[in-house]
Amino acid sequence: HRRTRRRWDVNIQNKRYWVPSLSRHVTLRVSARGIHTIDRRGIDAVVADLLARGERI
Repeated sequence: HRRTRRRWDVNIQNKRYWVPSLSRHVTLRVSARGIHTIDRRGIDAVVADLLARGERI
């Protein structure tokens, strides 16, 4: 039997995006799924949601 359990870690990447609405670059720690979401929705929409939630960017 297996004595140690396999851990499935999230595929986290540090990505640097140019945000036109802020006129600056932001560095985000995002998963591969998060990168896909940003590609689909656009960085401006994602950053607006983060700021509305009170996240620090």
